[in-house]
Amino acid sequence: MGSLSEKQKSLIEGCLLGDGYMRCKTNAHLQITHSINQKDYVDWKYKNLSEFVLTPPKSYKGNGMRIGYRFFTRSLPIFTNYYLRFYKKQKIVPRDLNLTALALAIWYMDDGSKSGRSCYLNTQKFTSKDQEFLINVLRKRYGLQAHLDKDKKYYRLRFPLEDSRKFSRIVGPFILPSMQYKLPI
Repeated sequence: MGSLSEKQKSLIEGCLLGDGYMRCKTNAHLQITHSINQKDYVDWKYKNLSEFVLTPPKSYKGNGMRIGYRFFTRSLPIFTNYYLRFYKKQKIVPRDLNLTALALAIWYMDDGSKSGRSCYLNTQKFTSKDQEFLINVLRKRYGLQAHLDKDKKYYRLRFPLEDSRKFSRIVGPFILPSMQYKLPI
């Protein structure tokens, strides 16, 4: 099977920071799952990874009234490398993370939100050590000041107003039209 383009690598890293999920037996596969309301977004991801997918996205009934929309890549060595980087006993943030602007935008479309004019990245699934590492990556790579913000009993990353504006300028060109509602500015 072919190699991944830079765009595909960014897409996978952004997904794995966000809602993407991997399983691995001999080789790993990537699972992309969102609400049916985000069908356009899933279809965009599928279009960009279709050469590694056998079956196009399909809707399914989730818990209660929820309807999801998802697809799975094939199990391939190129995905196993990501699995080995992003999974130990739980999902982690690899220290060789290449957080491109596209990966950051995908992470935000997956797991970001706004509150008023501030942006958040929902990092509650990551350890405090991983969250601090992400704060440092955002500061060093993009000059963004993020801090930990308590959401009930877990922490997520929050950008203050001025950095939310800067963040929006960085990711804005990559945010799909159907996901523009997530941008505060």
